[in-house]
Amino acid sequence: MDTTRDLLVALAHRYAFADLGALASDEEVAAVCEFGQRLLSLDAEDFAVEARSVPADLKRRARACHMPQTPRETPRGALESLRPAYGLLLEVIAIRWHRRELSPMIAAVHIASEYLPLLAFEPQLGHAGDPARWPHGLSADGSRFGVIGDRDCDHTKSEQSATNRTLRVAGEPPEGWRAYFDRQHSQVAGALAVCVSTCRKPCTAMDWIAPEPRRELGTRARSALAFAETPLVRLRHAAPVGHGFGVPSPEEVLDAWERSRGALDKNDVGAAALKDDGFPLPGLPSLFSAIADHPIMPSTLLKGVSDHVASLLVRG
Repeated sequence: MDTTRDLLVALAHRYAFADLGALASDEEVAAVCEFGQRLLSLDAEDFAVEARSVPADLKRRARACHMPQTPRETPRGALESLRPAYGLLLEVIAIRWHRRELSPMIAAVHIASEYLPLLAFEPQLGHAGDPARWPHGLSADGSRFGVIGDRDCDHTKSEQSATNRTLRVAGEPPEGWRAYFDRQHSQVAGALAVCVSTCRKPCTAMDWIAPEPRRELGTRARSALAFAETPLVRLRHAAPVGHGFGVPSPEEVLDAWERSRGALDKNDVGAAALKDDGFPLPGLPSLFSAIADHPIMPSTLLKGVSDHVASLLVRG
């Protein structure tokens, strides 16, 4: 490197927003780096925090991945559609892989696994699992969805509690809304997948979906549940103490993904994981796309932030 500026530009292109923000003397650069670091860290609560130094297009795309912090907040961000958020997840996974930051990479894979059933449900719901807009059919006569203690329901006790709460959380104050998303929304995602794909005694909860679309949704939801049980996702829990030790090597990650691809190859949806689509974990975008029944590609949001930071440094 010939100059300090060259070094800082190189950090920008490596997405080293935290380091660059700490080194930058320019407040505008530091503010954009803080914005980029929130995205890279998948801090979805704060994606919509105002950042005056960030171009409007980047802020708009970040808000599309934002999780509303109150029941009536608009726009609805990731509750309107999870597709932008999954594009960001794929971009983060690729960046972490290339930086060999495998622990946060696996954490991003784990987040993707938790909400994947909602990505599958989005075409039928018309939104991404917004508790303020659940279809009335979930509570139709004969439905066991959200009924606590019903022994004929295949939901676990924690899933029954979560589904019961999701039907009324839109009427709670912001504190209750945020607590629900912190602890229970991912369980609702899994519970919905169980309803449509693996339930042994189906009730009327899914009758609002016509039989043929429900069958197709069941296949996609089953693949979403299967992904959560793959060796790749289980690497998140491989640490001997908590989640902070036993970081896997690149070879271990690739081996776990290859075994995962084989486990997913049970139907046309899961078989999408076998495609070589050029991603660091080949087939992962194709799998997400098949489950979503819509193309899901890595976003260029973080690249846009990186390029903007680099332009500010060169200009300065």
